[in-house]
Amino acid sequence: MKQGQSSKLARITQNKWWKLLRPHTLASSYVPVFVGSAAALHYSTFKVLPFLAMLFAAFLIQTGTNLFNEYYDYKRGHDDENKVGHGGAITKEKMSASLIRNLAILSFLIALLLGVYLCITVSWYLAAIGVISMIVGFLYTGGPLPIAHTPFGELIAGFFMGGIITYLSFFIQTGYLNKTIIFLSFPLIVMIGNMLLANSLRDIEEDTRNGRLTLAILLGRRWATVFYAAMWLFAFGWTWSLVFTMNLTPFLFITLIAVPPTLMSIYIFWKQNEVMKMIPGMATCSKAIKYYGLLTALALIIGLAF
Repeated sequence: MKQGQSSKLARITQNKWWKLLRPHTLASSYVPVFVGSAAALHYSTFKVLPFLAMLFAAFLIQTGTNLFNEYYDYKRGHDDENKVGHGGAITKEKMSASLIRNLAILSFLIALLLGVYLCITVSWYLAAIGVISMIVGFLYTGGPLPIAHTPFGELIAGFFMGGIITYLSFFIQTGYLNKTIIFLSFPLIVMIGNMLLANSLRDIEEDTRNGRLTLAILLGRRWATVFYAAMWLFAFGWTWSLVFTMNLTPFLFITLIAVPPTLMSIYIFWKQNEVMKMIPGMATCSKAIKYYGLLTALALIIGLAF
């Protein structure tokens, strides 16, 4: 094989695996860890190894959930060669279903080992929460009635990714929870729930054909988009209100930088009905969450000096 052909094949293979990870969802794994850990700096010294263990565990749980989603969508016959987006790797990319299932299991097992380390070094109370989180991650697309196929998918995903991961990240640094981290988590819960709603808006026709009843289907496209916009408004408004109600750092207003991609995402879902044209709306939604989370963490860190 010529060098050029070999290089092209390598790029195709890398792209195939990258798409399998569903990169637009990955912000929901690391953003809560950064926010929870940054908030903890106001109450405790920074613990590097527990932070890294939590970061990789959250990433692996999200990755495992995505892989189980890929596997079970294929097993239920919901994916075919014409599927739009990052899903459908088994049918479109001819990847091994058993390999994807085994990688999902491996991701959860490594996350479990990292959880054991955190239990040993921090507290065994984390064990029950970690196991429950992995069970929910599996049941999100696995089991007889996947959570993702119901109107509760956004709520469950938002609470466990935006809430539980944020609380755990704070707890492993401080050894306790307080109202500050609880209130800081609300926008993340809403935004990560919105990430799932964006996915449901894109797939509303396909999900309807497959007999699902997602929140987008329950509300209808227009009202689901209105709800999507309202949740973004709540998330940003709540964040900025904390500057006045809880005396948090005014540097939280730098999250205004995340507003433009948010507005672009809302605009795309409001104007577009075609699946392909809604994909940029999901990308800008993920970008807004990434910007918001990293800027919130940065604001909290800068706030230490003032």
